[in-house]
Amino acid sequence: MRILHVMASRANGGAETYSTDMIESLHAAGIEQLAVIPRASIHHDRLAQAGVPLASGVLDVPVGLWRRHKLRQAIEAFRPDLVHCWMRRAASLVPRLDVPVIGWFGGYYEPAYFSRCTHFVGVTPGIVDHMVARGVARERATYIQTFPTLDSGAALDRASLATPKDAVLLLALSRLHEKKGLDILLQALAALPRCVAWLAGDGPLEAELKALAAKLGVSDRVRFLGWRTDRGALLRTADICVLPSRWEPFGTVMLEAWAAGTPLVAAASQGPAVLIEDGVNGLLVPVDDVEALAAAIQRLIDDPALKARLIERGAKDYQQGFTREAVTERMMALYRQLIAEHAKAAGARALSEERV
Repeated sequence: MRILHVMASRANGGAETYSTDMIESLHAAGIEQLAVIPRASIHHDRLAQAGVPLASGVLDVPVGLWRRHKLRQAIEAFRPDLVHCWMRRAASLVPRLDVPVIGWFGGYYEPAYFSRCTHFVGVTPGIVDHMVARGVARERATYIQTFPTLDSGAALDRASLATPKDAVLLLALSRLHEKKGLDILLQALAALPRCVAWLAGDGPLEAELKALAAKLGVSDRVRFLGWRTDRGALLRTADICVLPSRWEPFGTVMLEAWAAGTPLVAAASQGPAVLIEDGVNGLLVPVDDVEALAAAIQRLIDDPALKARLIERGAKDYQQGFTREAVTERMMALYRQLIAEHAKAAGARALSEERV
């Protein structure tokens, strides 16, 4: 089968990273593909290095109508069996086509942006319910979760980031954005004198968060690492992974923590509330609750047996449903299903026209 992917975002967030992970995984599985992605995206070079064929320049033209024209030309030249639109910007650019068109929802998007899509994929059951509540037929919406991609690097030397060996190391893998609740983590840190926090990510709130850390008197216990690609090594170095997001439609960080064997404390936003069973595979706290977050972290520090249970169950849950191989196979199965259904419907239409 021939699959054309459209990923129009130039951002460097979790959704963009996951779409690249999936395209790479499909390429490794032998799927014939073409990826339409802006040259300005850091994922463009990554896909090129992986050997994925790219339609470069299609999404780099400045005018919307011309961009759509270039995209139609790329689609007509490749002649795909199916088009996969990653997120709403891509879906808004794709023309009406006589092949199945998937719209991928990594969050609670408005389905109106996906009007030319024929099927929809959501990364949580809640996102699928959101689509249906806004008019998408249930049979046209499929839940396919994401998978984590971690480097195999060993734990880092804490001294390289001025972190004592005996400190309790908290790790947040997150963009520095208001939605991510890192201000709550810094406030909780003020009540946890044994802890040091590593914030791995970039974003618009860096200066504001540094100012908050100074105001709280915790600057000496916070390390701003910037955007990192060694997430596995960071997780293997940390004692606890913290996900304090106010808004987290899915949260691949949870899967990364499970895969790396790092216990997890998360705010009960959308994705974590679905995936985490409190006290079983992680600890859940209310959103925007500084005291509850600090108490949950302290609970893990004080209870090594609980920490071990969370790690064991998280690893089990990851292996049972969130490995790269399992999720990629679900995506390929959906592709095969939609292509077969489209071919059957086209055959029925042709037969009907012959009879007329």
